[in-house]
Parts: sequence; structure tokens; C-alpha cells
Amino acid sequence: MSGMLDNPVAVRRVAMDLLARREHGRVELVRKLRQRGAPQELIDSALDRLTEEGLLSEARYLESFVASRGRAGYGPLRIREELAQRGLPRPDIEQALSETGVDWGEQLRELWQRKFAGQLPVDMREKAKQARFLAYRGFSQEQIGRLLRGASLD
Repeated sequence: MSGMLDNPVAVRRVAMDLLARREHGRVELVRKLRQRGAPQELIDSALDRLTEEGLLSEARYLESFVASRGRAGYGPLRIREELAQRGLPRPDIEQALSETGVDWGEQLRELWQRKFAGQLPVDMREKAKQARFLAYRGFSQEQIGRLLRGASLD
């Protein structure tokens, strides 16, 4: 980007440009603005103002992120870890996961149907392969075990 982020107007403009593309968390915006050369004091004041105006919202970011990753076939364990790595507080993450309205059992079943055509494993090797994939995607061992035994996920 040309020009320096050495004044409040420039920092706010870049932050708003980033927010116009998609929701961001505060930690993520700070990192991106720092990479563009903005000083911390200008970043803090710009983001405080955007938060006051309702343009920057951690709750909206969490809701958007959880819904997006859930639609992409990722489970709550993976989503929880990704959000924690982005610097979001655990209680806020837990609240977003519980309020999202995603049926994680149904998400698991749909992912398994797409990836493995709904074929229960015929041997231990295939069972391990399916379980590894589903665990990598962020589903619990308990849910995976029930699914691969053909039991209900409710």
C-alpha cells in the first residue's frame, strides 16, 4: 500500500477497508495495521472509535467465523482452537459456539457422507482413516465413534 499510516484518518480508512471485506477481530486488525506500518497509539484510538460506532464487533466476528467454518465442514474443536490462536478469549469463543445454532452432529454426518459416501468402515485400517480425517476436521472422538458404529449422534 502506498503512503504511510502516520495519521488517524489513514489508519481509520485502512481499518474500514479491511472491515468492508469481512468481519475482523480486534487482534487481527491490530496485526494487519501494524504490518502496514501504523503506530500502536493510532491503531488503538482508531479501533476504539470503530468499536464505539458499532463498526468493529468481536461478537459479530465470532458469529461470522463460527458460521463460516461450520458451513465449510469444520467441527467445534477445530473452530475453538483457530479462534484461540487468533487471540480471542475462551469464554467468548464458548458462547459463540453454543449460540451458533449449528447442529454439529448433522455437520459431522454431512461431512462423512461427502467424504466417504456414507460407507461404514469394513476394517480397522479404514476405520482409522475415517476417524483421523474427522478428528482433523474438529469433531470429538465420542461423536466420531458413535458415527462409525452406526449409532445415533443425538
